[in-house]
Amino acid sequence: MTATGTIDRPFTHDPQKQAPMTSSLREPSGSATPAVSTMDANDSRQNRTREMQLIPEAMARAHMSERLREADAERRAARLVAARRMQRRAERVSMRARRALAMAVMQ
Repeated sequence: MTATGTIDRPFTHDPQKQAPMTSSLREPSGSATPAVSTMDANDSRQNRTREMQLIPEAMARAHMSERLREADAERRAARLVAARRMQRRAERVSMRARRALAMAVMQ
């Protein structure tokens, strides 16, 4: 029994067992759409599978780089807060020293 498939329901999903696509008679022989061989279909299928297997790895890499960027931004913010706190403390100490000096000069 030789069953032929349709585009929506192919007889087989294996690209090597599918008949190669040929151009129709309406298309000129040197048209922009080249005839597709089964090896090209199989290679692209393998490549798609490889790419799909690497998707979680790429997502994890992107997630980790985003987390590193966030951690770096948090460290910079913490350093800025600490620097402002030390600056205010230094200003208070400076004002206290000026006041003490002014009191010493006044007496």
